[in-house]
Amino acid sequence: QVQLVESGGGLVQAGGSLRLSCAASGRTFSSYHMAWFRQAPGKEREFAAAIMRSGDSTYYGDSVKGRFTISRDNAKNTVYLEMNSLKPEDTAVYYCAASRILSRIAAAYDSWGQGTQVTVSS
Repeated sequence: QVQLVESGGGLVQAGGSLRLSCAASGRTFSSYHMAWFRQAPGKEREFAAAIMRSGDSTYYGDSVKGRFTISRDNAKNTVYLEMNSLKPEDTAVYYCAASRILSRIAAAYDSWGQGTQVTVSS
């Protein structure tokens, strides 16, 4: 497993932008596919975006497609989520996750960060 620490969350107005970062420990970061999930109060954890271990391919949930961009820097053991045109419904705790299996399903990921709160005001 890999240890993950998210940062970059905060309060932003609708239409604004935020960039989340997730720093990973260990020397095997590049062997993991990475993803961002989010969970709003009273709702299930939702897939937001994923990126292959090489960074060559990315995948997005329908609710964020065209507004969010996932990227990674394997030299820095870090994955990012650039969030633009934020909406109040994007308010959630955002988690990064690592897996050796590329998936949109949370259960496929065996390493999780502690989460970072994103709040979008209207």
